[in-house]
Amino acid sequence: MTRPLLEVRELVKEYRQRRFGPPTFRLAADFRIDEPSIVGVMGPNGSGKTTLFELITGSNRPTAGEVLCAGLDIHDVRPAERDRLAIHYHQAYQVRHFRSLKPSFLMRRAPTDYPLVHLFDEPQFSLQDGYIGFMLNFFRKLRAEERLVFVCVHPNEPYHLEILREICERYIFVFQGTVSEAPDVPRLIADPRVRGYLGHLVEARVG
Repeated sequence: MTRPLLEVRELVKEYRQRRFGPPTFRLAADFRIDEPSIVGVMGPNGSGKTTLFELITGSNRPTAGEVLCAGLDIHDVRPAERDRLAIHYHQAYQVRHFRSLKPSFLMRRAPTDYPLVHLFDEPQFSLQDGYIGFMLNFFRKLRAEERLVFVCVHPNEPYHLEILREICERYIFVFQGTVSEAPDVPRLIADPRVRGYLGHLVEARVG
């Protein structure tokens, strides 16, 4: 039986100002993606999107739960090799790396040399020089190579929604630390939280 490309199991990340104080922010997620696809991700600033990406790539340690990439717990893989499983491109395509206190020789080796999961965190789309077409073709190329692609966009222009609608096969919405899924645009915008977040963009291009 083929293992899911990505399993996010009862994942929780809490931040506290004091060690034993109440959480100042809490992210919770539980979902799985079995096959290669392109996933659109959106949500307000500060909702937890980047934190979710960091947890998936193993550059941030969860408070509870686990992330399995092709059946391997990403946090049990050597830090220097985690981006061979899942890689996070943060805005201007900077790849983020974090250290682990556990010695690498006690951790597992990555079984692949090329990432299975690619997470693009608010890529800068440009309307000039065919750049959008280039990026969309790149996402589709990764998908054709049986990779899982996440495209996180903070829509402030109608064409941002058009991009997601054109290439994405499913959607994730992150709101105040809660992660929800939708299989298509109509069911995505049926959520009143999404409609409130998108505002006039819903009526402009999606509604």
